[in-house]
Amino acid sequence: MGRKGMPISPIRLGVHVSISGGIEKAVSRARELGCSAMQIFSRNPRGWKVLPLPPQSIAAFQEAITPKDIDPIVVHTPYLLNLATPDEHLYQRSIAGLALDITRAAQIGARYVVTHLGSAKERSKAFGQERVVKALQVVLRQEAPVTLLLENSAGAGKGIGAYLEELQKIIAGVEINKKLGVCFDSCHGFAAGYDFRTPDKANFLAEEVNRTIGRERLSLLHLNDCGGELGSHSDRHEHIGEGKIGFSGFRNLLGHPSFQGLPMILETPKENPRDDFKNLSRIRRICQKISPNLSWGKRERGDE
Repeated sequence: MGRKGMPISPIRLGVHVSISGGIEKAVSRARELGCSAMQIFSRNPRGWKVLPLPPQSIAAFQEAITPKDIDPIVVHTPYLLNLATPDEHLYQRSIAGLALDITRAAQIGARYVVTHLGSAKERSKAFGQERVVKALQVVLRQEAPVTLLLENSAGAGKGIGAYLEELQKIIAGVEINKKLGVCFDSCHGFAAGYDFRTPDKANFLAEEVNRTIGRERLSLLHLNDCGGELGSHSDRHEHIGEGKIGFSGFRNLLGHPSFQGLPMILETPKENPRDDFKNLSRIRRICQKISPNLSWGKRERGDE
């Protein structure tokens, strides 16, 4: 129990898990890491060819998540999608690909789909933002019990969505936006210039969230340290505490009330089999120091 006898909300923390050998196998892999949330690709993230999900895999996945000890389930779209591109062929493929991922996420019982917005290439950012809005208008017409989360980018080149103002403008431009939210990636945010390494700077970021997209739209955190400097626009994910954000940055981000209670997914490097354990343990220790009485929703395994 928390203060004044109120129940403590369980922390939801996980990693991006492989679907190798069948999408249903991702669940047991997440459990082996002690995850209480997880993210997957529903298909090959680097190719356009897509095979339907076998009915037996869908059934096995749904059965595996029935205890609800892993929640939310997040599906990340393939890297090939570009909703801001001036290339009409790629644009239409990207719209169809995003719609497909939402359908597949609904089939397996996932709560969120996370997507990058892409780049306007040689065209202006205003052009790219307009393309994204039109694409989302099409995709969100389909009825699905899945919330689509727009992920902030590092801001390199003509990449769309690096700044919260951009994301708010896009969301406001979509007529049917009830099932539209935001995933804040710590590496991308830091690379775009959002600093949260001190309490004051974390508070400023929280105020920016409230001023732009609104806290109610912020649904998920991607926790990754950043290999590049603040504002470098360098999308280089690093192990927790080993990049330019550092442990203090994560302590201040996760210690701020505006960012507490959000599910957290790690996309840190996987250079050896122990890396996920290591990075999960570091975030758990940070959260435990912030709030010693936190509930994790299940017994943790594999901590260092």
